[in-house]
Amino acid sequence: MNLNLMDPKLIALAVAVVLLIVVAIALYMRKRKNTTTELRDRFGPEYDRAVLQHGSERKAEAKLADRETRVEMLKIRDLDLTERERYLAQWQAVQSRFVDYPKGAVTEADELVCSLMQTRGYPVTDFDQRAADISVDHPRVVENYRLAHDIALRLGRGEASTEDMRTAMIHYRSLFDELVQVQTPSDKKVA
Repeated sequence: MNLNLMDPKLIALAVAVVLLIVVAIALYMRKRKNTTTELRDRFGPEYDRAVLQHGSERKAEAKLADRETRVEMLKIRDLDLTERERYLAQWQAVQSRFVDYPKGAVTEADELVCSLMQTRGYPVTDFDQRAADISVDHPRVVENYRLAHDIALRLGRGEASTEDMRTAMIHYRSLFDELVQVQTPSDKKVA
């Protein structure tokens, strides 16, 4: 069998294969871009933090997707009215103690946020995992939580100023406010 490389059928086949490859690459690139855009929009600053931490968008996106999968398997729930009122009253008490005893108030705020997370269904054993879990549903305030926790750790070593403690309280409050909110059906993720 003698193959002629100028055979129109072979040329057409080669062009079709090349076009198919180009279309497949274009579709893949479009899907990657859409995934990146969706994750960047969903996670906000947490997306950029993950890229820095993991060294590439692809690795960061895989980690963020893993977080979403993990949190979907958790039994996160809203607070009932009694729990919500109790937590709000506890926060008011902690906040009122700040003026006279800022160090204790920051420690109590850290513990109260941790207790609230646990009541809602978040595992609370490891701080980094807690922050990662929180980032899925509360990406806009997770960095506040990290900063507040860092100040609480520095406070334990005697390295935090009163201004640092005030900042920690503000940061804890931002997460507390989101965790204690009653979610409307439009706030919840649609599967």
